[in-house]
Amino acid sequence: MSSYDALAASYDDLMADAAHMKRAEYLHKCLGKSTAPVKTVLDLGCGTGTISCLLAEKGYRVLGCDASVEMLTEAVMKASAMENPPLFLHQSMEKLRLAEEVDAAISTVDAVNYLTREKDIRETFKRVYRWLRPGGQFIFDVNTPAKLRAMDKQLYTDETEESYCVWRTFFSEKTKCCTYQVDLFRLRRDGAWERDYEEHRERAWSEEELRVFLAEAGFTKVKLTADLRHCAPKEGAERWIFHCIK
Repeated sequence: MSSYDALAASYDDLMADAAHMKRAEYLHKCLGKSTAPVKTVLDLGCGTGTISCLLAEKGYRVLGCDASVEMLTEAVMKASAMENPPLFLHQSMEKLRLAEEVDAAISTVDAVNYLTREKDIRETFKRVYRWLRPGGQFIFDVNTPAKLRAMDKQLYTDETEESYCVWRTFFSEKTKCCTYQVDLFRLRRDGAWERDYEEHRERAWSEEELRVFLAEAGFTKVKLTADLRHCAPKEGAERWIFHCIK
């Protein structure tokens, strides 16, 4: 079973504390500082579309893309009653292909970490650069190597009234990947519990590696900040945000 096939239906409930509204507001302020008006925004690895919908509510025309059909199904249902719904596309990040250029691109909640191969992250950055208009911003966040290493041999649990999720995490210095082994239990209508299992992997990309890949793609203006801040990150920070301009 691929990542998020089973978890998609329960993802939003389990991630209720992810502070999506605060993140969307931060992105809105960043996009407002663009030298040219931002009307169209690409949400790369949009998942269930929460950020896409929040930005669409602020007036942007949003394109959300994700490789998971299950996550996109949840996104489409979430946006069904909106006056200005995002357009959701079934595409993997490294195969991004749009009908037109966009004014800005974003990627949130460590979607970029799911690109575990160098050729895939290089190709993704090249394609984002290709579809950005000149002067456009590319803003993305990543889990830091410090955070992913600290997750080695940890166990986390999340629960709601209808679901219970257990995450076991293991970090490999050889592959620089953190593997999440996910057991998801969901309450069925007959009162019995149904179990699903998934594995997720996130790559610990260093600041130096990401800067090299971005430069190769064509980005010459790159700034690194702390999460949801405009200052430089502290040592040992768990999340970075990269601000790039084409």
